[in-house]
Amino acid sequence: MRPLGAQLGKWGARPNSITTASLLVSCLAAAAYSFRLPLLGALGLLASGFIDMLDGAVARATGTTTRFGAVYDHVLDRYAEFAVLFGIGLGGLVDWIWVMFCLFGMIMASFVRAKAESVGGLTSCTVGIAERQEKLILLLLGSLLEPLAPLALTVCVLIVGTLSHVTVVQRLHYTYKKTAGVKQNV
Repeated sequence: MRPLGAQLGKWGARPNSITTASLLVSCLAAAAYSFRLPLLGALGLLASGFIDMLDGAVARATGTTTRFGAVYDHVLDRYAEFAVLFGIGLGGLVDWIWVMFCLFGMIMASFVRAKAESVGGLTSCTVGIAERQEKLILLLLGSLLEPLAPLALTVCVLIVGTLSHVTVVQRLHYTYKKTAGVKQNV
């Protein structure tokens, strides 16, 4: 990705603008899902994931990485996840209870990581059975299979939700092990 990031940087692309574009494409994917077009939604999901990889590549290649950019990227990633799952639920492709189960797990996995790194003092808490890319691949797979097997997207949303909640437990356990006995400054 670095050569592509360098080229985009030469053309004037800005990392935060790319992050914003990724969210907008996720919203288009959500719209496709809401109209019960899972294949078009999958295409949007794939495009959004690809664009999301470019912001960091441009930032690293152009030496414009910032703390704000990292935070902005993580926040917009959560909005993108919300948009896609909202579109899936709105289109009735997956029952709302499972959409909420999945969404809450995805957000909590991210939240635990953020808290472990900020409050817990860990330099990194990326442990867990599934990171964002694996979850997006599962949603993509479910979307592609949905026209052939009408419950495929539901199954994949359930798997993503379950993996997300397992990741929460794994990250909490990891944080506990790393911070056991460390007193918090009050």
